[in-house]
Amino acid sequence: VMALPYLMECPYECTEQTFNRLYANALARHIANSDPKIRRVFDQWKGTPALDSPLEKNQDLKAVMLEETPWLRQAQNESQARKNVGLLFDDNRLANELDRALAKLREAQLGDGRWPWFPGGPGNDYITLYIVTGFGRLRHLGVDVDVSLAVRALQRLDIWMDEHYRRILTRSDPDKYVPGPTDALYLYGRSFFLKDRPVGRNQQEAVNFFLKQARKHWLQTASRQTQGHLALALKRFNAVPAFAVANDPTPMDILRSLKERSVTHEELGMFWRDTELSWWWYRAPIETQALMIEAFDEVAGDREAVEELRVWLLKQKQTQDWKTTKATADAVYALLLRGRDLLASDKLVEVTVGGKLVTPSTAPAPGAPARPAGDRTEVRAPDRPVPAIEPGTGFYEVRFIGPEVKPALGEITVRKVDEGVSWGSVHWQYLEDMTKVTPYEGTPLKLTKSLYTRVNTPRGPELRPVKGPLAVGDELVVRIELRVDRDMEYVHLKDQRGSGTEPVNVLSRYKYQDGLAYYESTRDTASHFFIDYLPKGTYVFEYATRVQHRGTYQTGMASIQCMYAPEFNSHSQSFTLTVQ
Repeated sequence: VMALPYLMECPYECTEQTFNRLYANALARHIANSDPKIRRVFDQWKGTPALDSPLEKNQDLKAVMLEETPWLRQAQNESQARKNVGLLFDDNRLANELDRALAKLREAQLGDGRWPWFPGGPGNDYITLYIVTGFGRLRHLGVDVDVSLAVRALQRLDIWMDEHYRRILTRSDPDKYVPGPTDALYLYGRSFFLKDRPVGRNQQEAVNFFLKQARKHWLQTASRQTQGHLALALKRFNAVPAFAVANDPTPMDILRSLKERSVTHEELGMFWRDTELSWWWYRAPIETQALMIEAFDEVAGDREAVEELRVWLLKQKQTQDWKTTKATADAVYALLLRGRDLLASDKLVEVTVGGKLVTPSTAPAPGAPARPAGDRTEVRAPDRPVPAIEPGTGFYEVRFIGPEVKPALGEITVRKVDEGVSWGSVHWQYLEDMTKVTPYEGTPLKLTKSLYTRVNTPRGPELRPVKGPLAVGDELVVRIELRVDRDMEYVHLKDQRGSGTEPVNVLSRYKYQDGLAYYESTRDTASHFFIDYLPKGTYVFEYATRVQHRGTYQTGMASIQCMYAPEFNSHSQSFTLTVQ
């Protein structure tokens, strides 16, 4: 619910963004009003930390304060965007916004039904197809929206594809033509309006050609999104006599192939390893996953796959935000309007600590002053009432300090009593001798720290592993290898520096290496690396220090944490340096 997008303004007045504004607002309003629980939960969130950005929450669990990172403005913007969700419940205001967007689209539409990219420009068939498909999806979801503008554009789109078909016929072997992403999008978009305006008799030959080629060559198409579009389109066109193929197995064949190529992970759900960020619209990962949910639901009726696909979408939101307003609207639709109702149950996860059941209470402890719902108040023992539960999310927090911490508290049992997806974390914070710290690999983030000295040789400088005592003046190179198994955003990597060393590079700056952009900041006791976006993979960071003082001391450990989800963290070991 907190991800529902409300678009106050569009940075540009192009028709595509004007429609995206209408699409996201209309879909979000429909979802917000589809279940009274959503409105009730949002009303309870007002004035509580529930609407804060994840970057602003749990500051005490993070290795660096938000104000010390480059992401303060992003956190403030995200918090404001979450608060703007309340505008989705202002029916008059939102209706005016939607009417204004619809009026702009009506004014920009040309006489032949097409839309230009920018008002006043030439008609653009792809932009028109994009907008028509969006209108079709909105109505298919049950959104109350006027589709007359889309219906008006259908004849021009049919002619456009017929012209495309005629050009294909001039090739030496048109029978080998493989439908492209735009062909698949046309068939998918057109399938929403087969009753409003049937395909004209003059264009039926072209449409049948693309359907025939889709049945023959779908396995050679460019992307999973294209295959998902074809599966849905073929199923819908098969219901129209002019295009039907009796007992057509292709839609189910596509879904079976997609499922065979997928990966199902106990934590991450169902996904595909070829998921990637790309500049091609038909490879957009969030929109593609949302389409997979639609295809597996409508074509295959595979409830189990739908639930596993939704898990992957949720896990993406745990460690990052969904990139665009359209991606967010598609993802929210897929989560709330397909498969099991995620809002149907309000049962909490049962947590047992040290053999005692932690029972959340919506009332304060006896004799304690009343607290607003969602107040996250410290509780110091498992047998005392815990603070009120955060509505909607089921969030509550329990802390044990000082003498209350006993070995028995290390025994924690978590049990989910109903269906659905939940996640949480246990944080154990304490002081320990640096020499006793061992590497931690219990999360998707894994760090390995190693030390080298840079030695000048006749062949040039060489890096040699540190195996014995160092000397004052030696150049010490710290190498940190990071492995991560999923995409994350707002990641902070901190490497402590030995007290007898000084950094060679003292200037803070943005750097770009191995496809990764980050901000490197050198401070008195550590080097910090702030990574806006961390794709899954393996990365190596290096920086140099100079040995300044004799003695024996620790290098300190490297630690990493996702600021968006602080439960994802890890650290390396520390090394002993001997300088003679």
